[in-house]
Amino acid sequence: MNVKASVPMSSVRYLLKAVENQGLDSDALLESLDIVRSDIEQSSHFPAYQYGMLYQKIMWLVQDESFGMLSGGKVPNGTFRMMCLCIIHARSLAHAMYRCSDFYDICRGPTVKPVLIKKGRFAMVTFAPIESADARVADIVTPESKEQLRTTLSMWHHFICWLIGRRLSLKAAYFTSERPDDVEYYKTLFQSEVRFNQHANALVFPASYLDMPIVQTEDSLRGFLKTAPYQLLVMVENDNSLKSQVMAMLGKDFSREMPSADEVASGLNMSVSTLRRRLNEEKTSYQQIKDECRKEAAITYMNAPQLSINDIAALMGFDEPSAFFRSFKKWTGMTPGEYRKSDEFLKFGRAMKSL
Repeated sequence: MNVKASVPMSSVRYLLKAVENQGLDSDALLESLDIVRSDIEQSSHFPAYQYGMLYQKIMWLVQDESFGMLSGGKVPNGTFRMMCLCIIHARSLAHAMYRCSDFYDICRGPTVKPVLIKKGRFAMVTFAPIESADARVADIVTPESKEQLRTTLSMWHHFICWLIGRRLSLKAAYFTSERPDDVEYYKTLFQSEVRFNQHANALVFPASYLDMPIVQTEDSLRGFLKTAPYQLLVMVENDNSLKSQVMAMLGKDFSREMPSADEVASGLNMSVSTLRRRLNEEKTSYQQIKDECRKEAAITYMNAPQLSINDIAALMGFDEPSAFFRSFKKWTGMTPGEYRKSDEFLKFGRAMKSL
């Protein structure tokens, strides 16, 4: 299967270095997931689905759900699930973020929490010490924290998008770190203005989003958690193409209704005719991109043995499993059952069982 979504190899190297800093054997980790180190050393990009598996196994090995993120402490496995359950019934995004901040104040492990700040027409999600902590956030951030900060803000951005069932269009993403060499990747990832050497690390967006309802339920949360952190990770090509920008806007939550071409064009500040023309110049179309993204997500979910076909159908936004069966066969030439008997699935099954 040709899975195109990828992450920069710098993100993979950052994870492996962090693993080694904790005294773990990175070579054994890679071998358990059938990942060849020479591929990491010689390539510039890494398949997103493998990155998700790698991240998931590392969090299990180190027993820290905040691994690779700004937290100021070790967050016990299961914390994220409880935080989600605390906010899933909130009446709005603002209410959910305030609850989230309160949750971090009383949970065990982190010394840093997300905070929501509203100023006029815009709102900001940034970070602050929990009430019982003495340290400042600035004391935790180091010159080597660039990857950590990017991962943290990206994951929170994707999580908020999942909560409200649509992409949160940012005005800007702020970073306290120096301007990096791969600044174009930041722009592709956040689809917004990106500023460095700022006073805080933050996501800035129109305050109107704060009134949006939380569309997820405990049922949709169960499927989301089975694949975490897949939907929260970086899932776009780092080639600065229009196709990559559209993929970034689509995200990875296919349980919700996909935006129309008009909505995507508006988000990219162009007319829908310009969007179609420029995608045609890249030998693709909006419908092709949607189909590719859904196919890739479906294969990723099918490679997770812990997910039933019904789970996957729900994650993909199908009300009836039979409709998912038909679409999956159209995308891959196999039914879900045939795929799970294939050599490719058996290979991934062995890797996932080692988690």
